[in-house]
Amino acid sequence: MKKNTTLWLVISMLIVSSMVLAACGAPETVEVIKEVEVIKEVEVEVEAPAAPMPAEPVTLNWNWGTEPPTLDPSLATDTTSVDVAGNLFVGLTKFDPVSGEVSPYLATEWESGEDADGNQTWTFKLRDDIAWVSYDPLTGETTQVADDDGNPRFVNANDVVYGVKRTVDPATASDYSYVLYIINNAAEINGGSEELTLDDLGVVALDDWTVQFTLKNKAGYFPAIAGMWVAYAMPQWAIEEWADKWTEAGLIVTSGPYALETWIHGGELNLVKNPLWINADDVQIERIYGLMIQEASTAFALYENNELDSVGVPLPEMDRVKADPVLSADYVEAPTPCTYYYGFVNTKYPFDDVRVRTAFAQSIDRRSLIDNVTKGGQTPATSLAPPGIFGAPEPGTIGLQYDPEAAMASLQGFLDENGMTIEDFNALDIVLMHNTSEGHALIAAAIQQMWADNLGAEVRVENQEWKVYLDTVKNSTPIEDVPHIFRLGWCADYPDENNWIHEVFNSDEGANRVRTANEDFNALTVAAGSAQDPAEREALYAEAEEMFAVEMAAYAPIYHYTTVNVTKQWLTRNFPPLGANDFFNWTLDADARDAQ
Repeated sequence: MKKNTTLWLVISMLIVSSMVLAACGAPETVEVIKEVEVIKEVEVEVEAPAAPMPAEPVTLNWNWGTEPPTLDPSLATDTTSVDVAGNLFVGLTKFDPVSGEVSPYLATEWESGEDADGNQTWTFKLRDDIAWVSYDPLTGETTQVADDDGNPRFVNANDVVYGVKRTVDPATASDYSYVLYIINNAAEINGGSEELTLDDLGVVALDDWTVQFTLKNKAGYFPAIAGMWVAYAMPQWAIEEWADKWTEAGLIVTSGPYALETWIHGGELNLVKNPLWINADDVQIERIYGLMIQEASTAFALYENNELDSVGVPLPEMDRVKADPVLSADYVEAPTPCTYYYGFVNTKYPFDDVRVRTAFAQSIDRRSLIDNVTKGGQTPATSLAPPGIFGAPEPGTIGLQYDPEAAMASLQGFLDENGMTIEDFNALDIVLMHNTSEGHALIAAAIQQMWADNLGAEVRVENQEWKVYLDTVKNSTPIEDVPHIFRLGWCADYPDENNWIHEVFNSDEGANRVRTANEDFNALTVAAGSAQDPAEREALYAEAEEMFAVEMAAYAPIYHYTTVNVTKQWLTRNFPPLGANDFFNWTLDADARDAQ
């Protein structure tokens, strides 16, 4: 904006006969001025320079949905933590956000071979130009980290080896370390072997830019595991200096397309573009402003007020969104490789009896739940792995179907044998627990009613905040502190059944929150993972899925997910079937948003 200013110029001729100069720094006056002649006064118009306005960064307004339990790649187990870590750090490989295919990332190429003992090896060649960086929240500057000799640090093979060993190290207490048990000696070391040390783990840096893994069984899917967060390169020096605080803003050292700007625990977590990233020029979204709103209805209200750019659709809003001409244009519904399930704690009475578990699984009307509650086109699930995963059964071909009469007969058999009535059973105070969420609460209420209608069973529903909840449902939590039934979802880490029925439920090498101890089942999933013939692997996995869902009735699969989302027209994004949301591949028209 122009600003008019009147400036009076006095042009004068000074004739000085005598002048005393001031010494440097000492105040003095001119002694004599003989004559001052004013020639003229003029008025001129000038334009005052405008103060430069800093450009606003292109900012994505995002809702993480909850406080991430951790940003430490070795400790992350949930999608929120993985979403953040996947934008802060770089893995050996990544998944194509559209096709889901494994593609190069830190590693430019890889090949399979054998060692002298006939064990399969996987060798990865690394690029040498990905910088370790530090972001200063006070100055807003991102700088490359240097080593003790002042040399700039680049992510190398030794950082990968350190990261993998750190995850496997039992002292780290990684709940996701079992994913790496395919690496030679990993299971034994993580289990506290007295004969083996981390030096015996099947991972080694052949040179600064080459890392090699040796596996205990052949696994064609290993390049996908190698790109997972638990196998990320990690900054050993920063972790050793700051210990548990190393993931805080200002302390964390990262390698990905974004850096951690701020983390206000319980409030917001913001990311900022890493200007030293290898493809920084291609990263259009410069900042992620991330909230931690658990209530889907609150997040959706912010979306409708143009304060969030993309959110999930709350279950009560599904009908309105589909009918609304504006919201329906924003709506996206697509299959997602995730499964929603209720786990039974198999060692907690009365769910230590297969008849009780069978009754509760068979009395869930999944189709009614989807048609009347979730309304997002989900697929009813009676087994674990969803369509699109190698070895996954066709939906509905394996597992316990909805059959209220059979369910009641099963529960009645338990009651009769124990001399109980349904009133006695209800006096046991059965608890179903889910993490805090309006959507989970609606699903729990619907299934609670199904159990009441079909079995006469009364179930109490509780909820906990996400981080607390994850600790509660661990298989190491004292039995008196865990619920009888818990809600969880599992999404693909890599597209193979090994990531599902083996890693979720194998009691020797999996998470096993349902606390089974069936050695026949364990042996079956191990045999399936080791088999080299694809048809044999599929048959063994199908047998394992059937055993777990029917013979053991260890859990109740409910549905295979769909993405149910609304996204503003000014945001161009994808919906990766595997891995973290890749904000660095999205684009946002900030002018279009500002015009609203």
